[in-house]
Amino acid sequence: MTAISQNIVVILYVLNIFLAGTVIFLERRNIAATWAWLLVLFFLPSVGFILYLIIGQNLSRRKIYKIKLSRVKEMRDVLNNQFKLLETRKIEYKDPAINAYHDMIFMNLVGSNALFTQNNQVEIFTEGNSKFDSLMQAIEAAEEHIHLLYFIVRNDALGKRLVNALAKKAREGVEVRFLFDHVGSRALPARFFSELKKAGGQFAAFFPSRIPLLNLRLNYRNHRKLAIIDGKYGYIGGFNIGDEYLGLAKRFGAWRDTHLKLEGGAVQQIQVQFMLDWNIASSVQIPFEIRYFPEPEKEGKVGMQIVASGPDSEWEQIKNGYLKMIYAAKRSIYLQTPYFIPDDSLLTALKLAAVSGVDVKVMMPVKPDHKLVYWASASYLGELLASGARVYLYSGGFLHAKTIVVDGRIASVGTANMDIRSFRLNFEMNAFIYDTETATRLKNIFVNDLDVCAELTLEVYHNRSLLLRLRESLARLLSPIL
Repeated sequence: MTAISQNIVVILYVLNIFLAGTVIFLERRNIAATWAWLLVLFFLPSVGFILYLIIGQNLSRRKIYKIKLSRVKEMRDVLNNQFKLLETRKIEYKDPAINAYHDMIFMNLVGSNALFTQNNQVEIFTEGNSKFDSLMQAIEAAEEHIHLLYFIVRNDALGKRLVNALAKKAREGVEVRFLFDHVGSRALPARFFSELKKAGGQFAAFFPSRIPLLNLRLNYRNHRKLAIIDGKYGYIGGFNIGDEYLGLAKRFGAWRDTHLKLEGGAVQQIQVQFMLDWNIASSVQIPFEIRYFPEPEKEGKVGMQIVASGPDSEWEQIKNGYLKMIYAAKRSIYLQTPYFIPDDSLLTALKLAAVSGVDVKVMMPVKPDHKLVYWASASYLGELLASGARVYLYSGGFLHAKTIVVDGRIASVGTANMDIRSFRLNFEMNAFIYDTETATRLKNIFVNDLDVCAELTLEVYHNRSLLLRLRESLARLLSPIL
């Protein structure tokens, strides 16, 4: 080795120590992520830090931390009034069973400014054709405005059908705004929105690349899937925009997801979040005007909170909601998720529930869409099985639902997966539902899905090949940053 080569090696070694120290400083609030990034730096010197700059967790936190301050300002009086009612327990629940979850409702209000409303109606979709037929009908009937936000938008038959329907409404004078995530929808051609723009509609990309091929906010993705029609109807759940969500992709076959159509006060909460996200992404701001928040035409009876979380949040609100649900469970916890990468707090909560005699059932897809994430997910299942929980692998297509039901009384449906990325890095939104009837419907859907599942037993799990175990172990090391 020449003297020059030796000097280069020494410089790289010293630089890597400096970069590792920088990562330790920036990630000091998250030990697991720190170790994961140190592994990347160790195996990929210098290159690893470039990756950290692009997809690092806390680097830009201060720049986006104040996103929700306007929400607090706009709704302070309403929030304070409900805070007093909950604090003094002067609130009457339409479903008496929900009295047992008063503290959870209070926590979501304090931690996420999530107003509790009891005038909601809920329609549940578990396959794409019915969901998109409903959405298209609502768009066709729209009179005032249409607001859409999706993580993935495809330039395929469904995508074109949707944007053509939006252009038609824009020509009729309806306000149309379409927000999409720049990374999730990176394959969209520039011409995709041309007809919508020509018709007077608006579109915007969330956190786009300012430099070609380099996005320093790559890791902060808007994973929400929302639609608000005239402020009267709101859609929230797991379906993105693309033919695969109609079960038309050969790779996945049938697509099993869960999505909700809401009417009632919860729609206003979804509207607020859309407006905040839009005003970050677009130079043409939406004013907080009363016309975007009409009073519900029909009085529902479903209690609900809309909880948003993301890298702008001081608390991991959706994860905390899951924890509160799990610890409140007395009889059953039914969980559906495409990815299962819990942090220690969630894994411990599920294990404690199982060893306490709670019927814990976790359902995942039998086939992966992202192998590394799938291997990491599998590495956690052994601990669950050993605690007495039961794990089911869904074989009726690809399971993309993000649903948890506790005791057939409360439930959560939304955009957040059961993984660290959804809790800390993505902008997510979930509906927390406090209604025995709706929760029972979701529980029954889970039970019906068991018909196309194979149970993963502890014996089968232990008989995995050595190579597969090695892959899972390596993937688990990186799970905090996947």
